[in-house]
Amino acid sequence: MTNDDIPIGRRVASWRVRRQMTQQMLADRLRRSKSWVDKIERGVRPLDRYSVIQELAHVLRVEPEALLGQQRSTPAGTPDGVDGIRAALARYDNPHAPPQTDELRRQVGHAWLTYQHAHYGQLVRLLPGLLDAAQGARSAELLVPAYRITSSLLVKLGEADLAWLAADRAIGAAGDDPALAATAAIAVGQALRASGRDRLALTATLAAANRTRPQRSAGEWAVSGTLLLQAALAAAGCGEHRRADELTDRAAGVATNLRGYDDTHRTNFGAIAVDLARVLSAAQRGDANEALHRHSTLTRREAWRRLPAEYRGAYLVDVARAYLQVGDLRGAARALVDADSVAPAEVRCRPLARTVIADVARAQPAPAGVARLATLVGLTR
Repeated sequence: MTNDDIPIGRRVASWRVRRQMTQQMLADRLRRSKSWVDKIERGVRPLDRYSVIQELAHVLRVEPEALLGQQRSTPAGTPDGVDGIRAALARYDNPHAPPQTDELRRQVGHAWLTYQHAHYGQLVRLLPGLLDAAQGARSAELLVPAYRITSSLLVKLGEADLAWLAADRAIGAAGDDPALAATAAIAVGQALRASGRDRLALTATLAAANRTRPQRSAGEWAVSGTLLLQAALAAAGCGEHRRADELTDRAAGVATNLRGYDDTHRTNFGAIAVDLARVLSAAQRGDANEALHRHSTLTRREAWRRLPAEYRGAYLVDVARAYLQVGDLRGAARALVDADSVAPAEVRCRPLARTVIADVARAQPAPAGVARLATLVGLTR
C-alpha cells in the first residue's frame, strides 16, 4: 500500500502516536469526545472537512499535507486527462453498478479536498470515475457537488466552455431543491466569468442570490453571500464599479452574521472572502494602488492562513496581475512565488498564470523568482 492509499484516519492515528498522545489527550485538545477521535481513526466517521483537517494538523503539529499523504511534485503544464472528463460528461449513465451512497459520499468529499489542496493532476484522474458513479447513482445531493468540482477544475485548466457545461448540468441535477440550485449557480457564475461573459455571470448570480431565502442553516447564508461576491466580481468585470461595491457591501452584511459555521456547501465564505473580493474589484476598476494597499494587510491575518491552498493560490495570481497594472514587477514576482509555495498547481498548471509569468519574465533582467518559474513552465530555455 502506497502512502496515498493509506486512509486518512490511519495517518491521524500514526501522528498521534508519534506525538505520544492518547486518544483522550487528542480529544481534549480538540474539544471533542474520545469516541469522535476513535471513529475518525477507524474510518467510521469521514474526515472530509478542510477546517477540521487543519485543526487536527495544528494540534498534531504537522502540515495538513501530512494527514492527506505526501505532497507530490507538481509538474508544469496542463494535466493530461481533460478528454476523459469530456467523455464522462458525454455519458449519462454508469454502465456498472454505482457504489453505495456512503462510499460515493466519501469519494465526493475526497474530491473536494483534492481540489482545495490544488492537486489538479490527481483530480483530473479521479473525476471521470466519480462522474460516472454520480451520474449512475442519480442522487442530486451527490451529483450537484460532483459537477461543481468538475466545473471549478475546468475553469482552472482554461476549459471555460466545458466548465460551463458541467455547471449547467449541476443546475439541471439540482431540480427543485433551492439550496442545491443556489450552489450550482456559483459554478455557473465562475464559468461564465472565466469565459469573459461577465454580463451573463452578473445576471445569473444576482438572480440566484435574490431567489435564495436561507432559512435552515448558516451554510445556506454562506451560499447567498458567495453568490453576491460572484455577482460583485462580475459587475466589476462589466465596468459597473458602483454596483460591484453595493453587492460586496451586501455580502459583507451576510458575513457579519456568520461565525464558525459548518461549511457544508464548500463556499469558503466569510469576512476574509469579502475583503479579498474588494481587492480584486479595486484591481478590476484600475485602482491597483488601493488593491495592493488592502492586500498588504489581508495576508497577515489568521483568517487568510485558514483558507484552502487553492483559494489563496488563485487570489495571489490575481494580485500578481494587479501589481503588473502599476508596473511593479517585483511585487508581481513576489505574488507569483508566494502562490507557487502555497499551491504549485495554481502557477504551474493554469494557462492564466502562465500568461502572467510570461509578462513578468519579459523584464530585463527578470526577477529571480519568476525567472525560475518561467524556466519551470517552459517559457525560457
